[in-house]
Amino acid sequence: MRAPFVRSETVARSSFSRIPFEAQIDGLTHDGRGVARRDGKAVFVRGALPGERVIAQPTARHRHFDEASVAEVLQASPDRVAPLCAHFGHCSGCVLQHLDAPKQIEAKQRVLLENLERIGHVKPASVLPALTDVQWGYRRKGRLSVRYVEKKQRTLVGFREDDPRFVADIQRCETAVPAIGMKIGAIGAMIDTLEGKRDIAQIEFIVGDRIDGSVQAALVFRNLQPLSEFDQATLIAFAQANDFAVLLQPGGVDSVRPLWPEQGVALEFALPEYDVKLAFQPLDFIQVNAGMNAKMIARTLELLDPKAGQRILDLFCGLGNFTLPIARCVAEVVGVEGEAGLVARARANAERNGIGNARFFTADLASSLAYEPWINEHYDALLLDPPRSGAEVLLPQLLLKKIDRIVYVSCHPGSLARDAGFLVRERGYTLRAAGVMDMFPHTAHVESIALFER
Repeated sequence: MRAPFVRSETVARSSFSRIPFEAQIDGLTHDGRGVARRDGKAVFVRGALPGERVIAQPTARHRHFDEASVAEVLQASPDRVAPLCAHFGHCSGCVLQHLDAPKQIEAKQRVLLENLERIGHVKPASVLPALTDVQWGYRRKGRLSVRYVEKKQRTLVGFREDDPRFVADIQRCETAVPAIGMKIGAIGAMIDTLEGKRDIAQIEFIVGDRIDGSVQAALVFRNLQPLSEFDQATLIAFAQANDFAVLLQPGGVDSVRPLWPEQGVALEFALPEYDVKLAFQPLDFIQVNAGMNAKMIARTLELLDPKAGQRILDLFCGLGNFTLPIARCVAEVVGVEGEAGLVARARANAERNGIGNARFFTADLASSLAYEPWINEHYDALLLDPPRSGAEVLLPQLLLKKIDRIVYVSCHPGSLARDAGFLVRERGYTLRAAGVMDMFPHTAHVESIALFER
């Protein structure tokens, strides 16, 4: 009897040679790896930059491409810089620290334009200047993996390595806000003292503003088993000593409860240019980079060009991050979001900011919207800020004939490019402008914004 045939893109391990080889790097992938060719086959080399000559260490072989990492740089690119983080190369949190910051922006702009042309078959009439802000200490929300390693007899707290099975052994993170990033090692050491250290799976961190200009940092511990009284007391003492709010999450999102302070924590961030403060919960979605968020809102309003008397539709509105600033400028704005909790917070934020011309609806924007009460109303302009999957299901359902201006904020250039192609070829819009916004410096993540006009 024949053995069953198993199809795999990965070539058999027995035929894979791990002998290092010299490589000339000619390009950069969308995820920040150098591109070389060996015997006519593409090789993606982690840690290499275009124009460099390196010794590459093979790490994986596939049918259509191979993977490798830099073992030695023989001829460095003039754009290469010394990474600030001591954990660069082990932690997968940010992969472009070795590339000069302005060149990172150029690379992201290139990824955006290549995606628009290759996937959407469109070109913007103009390329917007890239939006940038601080390079370090910007991340105010994230998820840290936690694992107690028996061989090391200690707890690792950090982001994943390239191989997601492993947690990077880090003591600090240069991209996280200092209130969190400088204390990762201390968090791991504290977990080592817990009786239930093997039952902590991850920690969500999020940071809000305080009136005095300092930050309020909250940590949500995902505990797979109930924590003992000793462990809870240890967490409370750590929270008090480090000015953290601590919450526990034994189950789903609805299971989160405060540990310290007992009454819970009030989190908010301010948008002073629009006289708006947005309250949020510890697991809510907020934009990771506060400085870039403010600049992104300003550019969005510049492109949207809202005017008194207009009605604006804001889809994927979340907490009202764009909706409430827009409301300051127009007759009415309608915000729609799929998560009911965020919609409730958006309504409450409108009320606490004295904004009465913003209406909010809960709707699954990736399904049929035929019976939604807001969809057939008249709007002068449209704002989209979808997840990575984009707005493919949504766009064909919208009545766009009377909407002359669409602003699309994107966290994935591929889905933006696909949707841009639909708007241009199927709905008669022109891609007037597009550009990147560096929401995640030193990572390969590409945040972008595009303006469509009739």
